[in-house]
Amino acid sequence: MSETRDGRQPDAGDGLMRGSADLAVVDSDDDVPDMQPMETDVKIDMFREEDMEDENDELPSERQIVVGICCMMKKSKSKPMTHILERLCKFDYIEVVIFPEDVILEEPVDKWPLCDCLISFHSKGFPLDKAVQYAKLRNPLALNDLNMQYFIQDRREVYRILQEEGIDLPRYAVLNRDPDNPEECNLVEGEDHVEVNGEVFPKPFVEKPVCAEDHNVYIYYPTSAGGGSQRLFRKIGSRSSVYSPESSVRKTGSYIYEEFMPTDGTDVKVYTVGPDYAHAEARKSPALDGKVERDSEGKEIRYPVMLTAMEKLVARKVCLAFKQTVCGFDLLRANGHSFVCDVNGFSFVKNSMKYYDDCAKVLGNMIMRELAPQFHIPWSVPMEAEDIPIVPTTSGTMMELRCVIAIIRHGDRTPKQKMKMEVRHPLFFELFDKCGGYKSGKVKLKKPKQLQEVLDIARLLLLELGQHNDCEIEEKKSKLEQLKTVLEMYGHFSGINRKVQLTYLRNGQPKASSEEEDSKREGPSLLLVLKWGGELTPAGRVQAEELGRAFRCMYPGGQGDYAGFPGCGLLRLHSTYRHDLKIYASDEGRVQMTAAAFAKGLLALEGELTPILVQMVKSANMNGLLDSDSDSLTDCQQKVKARLHEIMQKDEEFSQDDYQKLAPTGSPSLVNSMKVIENPVKTCDKVYALIQRLTSQIRKRLEDPKSSDLQLYHSETLELMLQRWSKLERDFRMKSGRYDISKIPDIYDCIKYDTQHNSSLDLDDTLELFRLSRALADIVIPQEYGISKAEKLDIAQAYCVPLMKKIQLDLQRTHEDEAVNKLHPLYSRGVMSPGRHVRTRLYFTSESHVHSLLSVFRYGGLLDYEKDQQWKQAMDYLSAVTELNYMTQIVIMLYEDNNKDPSSEERFHVELHFSPGVKGCEDEENVPLGFGFRPASSENQDKKPNQGSLEDLSQDQPDQALLVSEPINIQRRSPMIRNRKTGSMEVLSETSLTQSSKSSTSHRLFPSGSRQSPEIKPASGLGFEGCSMVPSIYPLETLHNLLSLKQVDEFLNAVCESSSEAHAKTMKALSGLFDSQSQPSLYGPQWPLSSSGSEASLRPPSRPCWHGSVPSSAVSSAGPSSPITENTALNFSYSE
Repeated sequence: MSETRDGRQPDAGDGLMRGSADLAVVDSDDDVPDMQPMETDVKIDMFREEDMEDENDELPSERQIVVGICCMMKKSKSKPMTHILERLCKFDYIEVVIFPEDVILEEPVDKWPLCDCLISFHSKGFPLDKAVQYAKLRNPLALNDLNMQYFIQDRREVYRILQEEGIDLPRYAVLNRDPDNPEECNLVEGEDHVEVNGEVFPKPFVEKPVCAEDHNVYIYYPTSAGGGSQRLFRKIGSRSSVYSPESSVRKTGSYIYEEFMPTDGTDVKVYTVGPDYAHAEARKSPALDGKVERDSEGKEIRYPVMLTAMEKLVARKVCLAFKQTVCGFDLLRANGHSFVCDVNGFSFVKNSMKYYDDCAKVLGNMIMRELAPQFHIPWSVPMEAEDIPIVPTTSGTMMELRCVIAIIRHGDRTPKQKMKMEVRHPLFFELFDKCGGYKSGKVKLKKPKQLQEVLDIARLLLLELGQHNDCEIEEKKSKLEQLKTVLEMYGHFSGINRKVQLTYLRNGQPKASSEEEDSKREGPSLLLVLKWGGELTPAGRVQAEELGRAFRCMYPGGQGDYAGFPGCGLLRLHSTYRHDLKIYASDEGRVQMTAAAFAKGLLALEGELTPILVQMVKSANMNGLLDSDSDSLTDCQQKVKARLHEIMQKDEEFSQDDYQKLAPTGSPSLVNSMKVIENPVKTCDKVYALIQRLTSQIRKRLEDPKSSDLQLYHSETLELMLQRWSKLERDFRMKSGRYDISKIPDIYDCIKYDTQHNSSLDLDDTLELFRLSRALADIVIPQEYGISKAEKLDIAQAYCVPLMKKIQLDLQRTHEDEAVNKLHPLYSRGVMSPGRHVRTRLYFTSESHVHSLLSVFRYGGLLDYEKDQQWKQAMDYLSAVTELNYMTQIVIMLYEDNNKDPSSEERFHVELHFSPGVKGCEDEENVPLGFGFRPASSENQDKKPNQGSLEDLSQDQPDQALLVSEPINIQRRSPMIRNRKTGSMEVLSETSLTQSSKSSTSHRLFPSGSRQSPEIKPASGLGFEGCSMVPSIYPLETLHNLLSLKQVDEFLNAVCESSSEAHAKTMKALSGLFDSQSQPSLYGPQWPLSSSGSEASLRPPSRPCWHGSVPSSAVSSAGPSSPITENTALNFSYSE
């Protein structure tokens, strides 16, 4: 060997990795470029010639398996490679050796270091021929076949192999040119097409050089689109392509011509690690505008992608056909099909910690499986334990989780606000007509251009009013000014935060409410309703992401540390194609963003929410699945509201008779609130006085120069806060002196928001206002969804029949439609139980849907609570719950017992769970106790387990959870969390044994604290933006865990059928609503208006509608729920 290979002492400071194994870098000089800095010291060994000779003499009893990395230095020192090798070294018997570039380039292969397993791949300048020689000489286990890498360098060969494997490709033809005689070739060029070997390709078509290393791919456009061509190239800075006016094809060189696939502007990049694992992400297509989208750190923005079952099969085929364990390829999704357009060979995902963990784990297990036996290393193949979702059920038998369905309310939002005004100006009628308003009698405007037109009209009318007072403009000046102010907020339009609705009123507005009782003009008018606010706050985003993270615990193996090696349950399930996940959301912005944040936490995604939303969340504005129109209240709801208002307008203490009228179900949460209120009018008087006091305090603050430009939470100003409260003050007490009960939810909404987010203002009496308005809201909000059981059921069915039908389908499909996202059985050798997958359906929606669904479970007759003790306890618990706050969850889980006869009723087992969402301001004393999540037996009478301490979590949680607001309750030494190194099955069964033997309380796995999220400053307990805490979320409580699928299915059938007649009536009522001015009272459950912006000022918070699956048993009945609560953080309980 050359002199440079003297035995330089290993330098302890240079290391790449920590771990029980060494990462040896076979180094030949001192000037190696810096490796990615890692936080650990590691030995860097020098290879000397003697080492190679003596290698076989000193076989220790357990020899290390040496993994050689043979590639160009730019690749071996890259960040992804460094991260993956660092993790690979955590395997006790694996040692990594990096071949130095000068050895690869200059030394003969018999002088190259020895290794047992070779990871070697071609890149620019790499001597592939020498690597092939080395592999012949030493015969190591090669993870990526070297001979196939010659084919990968030629696009013609790549396409040939893909075709032989039956993988879909774009239609293509190859044009081979003889370099000495380029004119002689089968190419006929027309103005808008080319003909290659007789095949015609109309523009747009793609022209690719046959050499895969040449990235100069051109796309030619038709003259109808302006002609010219887009020239793609390897990324340079922030450009990946440039437009050229040149329309004729290249005349020298050999090319592949193929049809251009119309994708939606994204390319999907797939990265396999062996045939059973693939990670996919989309990036903006370079063909779009050539501008590379980069994030704040300068990295190309990539979006998470879910592969379909067919795409997963393609990934498997590509990996096996090209014999490349680690292999990247590109997919084009067009016209409902996926086409492979490029195979790149060895490539790693960049910047994904989850992928680094997964990749090292898959590669390490593969190497150990192949080599451990011949090295006599005591290593048992982990039987993919965490891929198979087997868990102990509460009755002690082992069952397999098949389906999770969850219906989740959106997270913390800003207060929803709205203003109504009657307009008659011809300009408004022109706009109404232009937007097609006469067809349906109403129109919703939320596109920037439409809102701009409304703003232009308001400005024009105000200008005219300013010039002459006696003109014909009927619109009120104050309302026009408010319209202008709100539309000018933020300086730009975005559909997420504002919308305008115009409704045609044939005879003008009937009787004015508090606003104007002036003489009314005859003739038609338009009711203009402006809505704003209701956006998801940063706290709401954190709540959703935290809940998503905690949700992983629902899946077997999800309790281990997700960043380390042991079972990662759901995440691994997801990447190995065994997880069929769909997320749906209603079309309101806050609901959609909640869904995206939840998905980010659930799947450990990184980066911004927008790309996640685009790729992962389906908008479910399908037949009212998660949305519903706030204006179309059913007859029943109108009547209920009228009765509610009548009872709440009495200036006397509640009598026994009132208790009967208002709380016929005897629900403790209602009765308690009525006791707090005593006399509804007197309480409203107090609330009104407190609001007046609040607005005067804010006005004083505004006069104080120190606080006038104070920034409040979520960039609100004191001015805006004052506007919010002054409007409530004006609207709550009408001119007649009576109170407008429909404003109570809004008052509660605002005070809840301010006590949580703006408490730094230290305003007096806010807690008293909070206490009284909450007591009023706890009556008004739940009772708007019906007072008697029959009304509750009737109103619930009007809202959620489509959703219940979908849940029923989700549950049935699990065992019928077995073809979904699974590996093709023929291809699944080596994967235990390949047919199994878990279906998850997440539905994000607003308060109304959650209330309704819970009412159906409570009052629809699922079980007889007189005969079923567990159900009776669940009903008592639900009726004590006062409010269905942000992030309320109804979860249904379906299990399959494979030991039972497939036709037996005991084969499928359903559980129903519920959480009332975020903890309110001072809820701790009077919170109703449930019986924990998945208690060991239904006789379990114990209440909550003791609260664990903060330290428990920080030691056990791999990703160092920091508590935001309150301590986590974790049972002291829960085996589920302790045993890091066991696979999920052992841990689960162990816990289930201890659990059932003790028949003890369930453990709270993730209790109230939420994990530190980057936006939260660690220790202070203060949130972002200064002063807001993120409250934690109540853990799930099991409502019932012994339901059969047949029971649930029959129940859903019955409920949906009984509502179909009611539904026909509803539809009739809806059509009648067009002429009458349907005034959405703030009261009715407001449906997500289709705009993502602020919802009706309905008290119910916005409904996010994401679809996810939750086992249907999750739908549990909730007690009367109270107004939306402000903040939600995550609280999850897990029983052992």
